[in-house]
Amino acid sequence: MTHSLLRHPILCGALALTGGLYAQSSLAQAIDHRFGDGIRIDQKLDTQVPLDLSFVNSVGQTVQLADLLLGRPAILNLVYYECPMLCTQVLNGLLRSIKVLSLDVASDYDIITVSIDPTETSALAKAKKKEYVGRYRRDGAENGWHFLTGTQDQITRLADAVGFRYEYDKETDNYVHASGVMVLTPEGRLARYFYGIDYAPKNLRLGLIESSKNNIGNPVDQLLLLCFQYDPATGQYSLAVFNTVRVAGAITVAVLVGFVVLMLRRERRSRRVAMVRLASNAAPTGPNQN
Repeated sequence: MTHSLLRHPILCGALALTGGLYAQSSLAQAIDHRFGDGIRIDQKLDTQVPLDLSFVNSVGQTVQLADLLLGRPAILNLVYYECPMLCTQVLNGLLRSIKVLSLDVASDYDIITVSIDPTETSALAKAKKKEYVGRYRRDGAENGWHFLTGTQDQITRLADAVGFRYEYDKETDNYVHASGVMVLTPEGRLARYFYGIDYAPKNLRLGLIESSKNNIGNPVDQLLLLCFQYDPATGQYSLAVFNTVRVAGAITVAVLVGFVVLMLRRERRSRRVAMVRLASNAAPTGPNQN
C-alpha cells in the first residue's frame, strides 16, 4: 500500500528552518508555484528496494545495496553533500537521535546515506563520512555508516523505489526536495518513514527494533511495541490505547497473581513453622524420672 504524504518543498540553502518545521516565505511560495506537488515523499511501505543498485562508497569502491545489508535493519536517507542547508540539517538531526540510542551503528543497525547529485564524488562522500562518524564517537561506526555517490540512473531508480520525489532547479543550481529518513528491514524492504529534520529517538528505536523482527532491543522494547503503533499518516509511533489497556490489565493481573502466590507461600511457611514448634514442644526432652 502506498501513502502519498506531501511535505512542503524546500530549496536547500534558501529557506530558514524553525523547530523542525518548514518556514513559510515568498520564496517558498514561488517554489510551490514552479514545482507544484511534485516535491514530496510517497510512502511505499513493504516495497522491496532494488538490491542490485550500484553506488560508489567513500573510498571509491563500487558496491551494491545488497552488500550493505548484513542481517541488520538500516536507516536510509537521500541527501547531497554540497547542499547549502537542508541536507546538513537532516544529517544533524539523524546524528542527534542516534547518539541518544543505546543501539550501535554497525552492531545493531546500519546507515546508508546516498547523494542525489550524480556529479558529486567519493571524495565528498569521504569528507562527509569522516565528519559524521567522528561526531558519532562510537567504535566501529565507520563500518556501518555508508556514504555513497552514484550515476543518475541508479539514483533515479532508488528515489523512485522509496518514493523520494525531487527536482533539480537550474536557476539556483540546487535540488528541491523534502526531508526525511526511511528504515529498511534486513532484507531491504521499506518498513518505516520519519519526516522532517528532527527524529524522536523513541520513534527511531521502535522503528529499528520492529524492522529487525525483534532481533535487537530488550524486553522493555517489546512491551513498548505493544503500547505504541506506527501511524503512516504522521510518520510517528502513537499510543495504542486499546493495546495499552490490555497491557496494563495484564500487568495488574500478573501483580495480583504474584501477590496471592506470595501470600500463600508465606501462609504455608508459617504453618510449617508452627507445626515444627508444636511438634518440638510435644516431644519428650529426656528420660522420665521417678
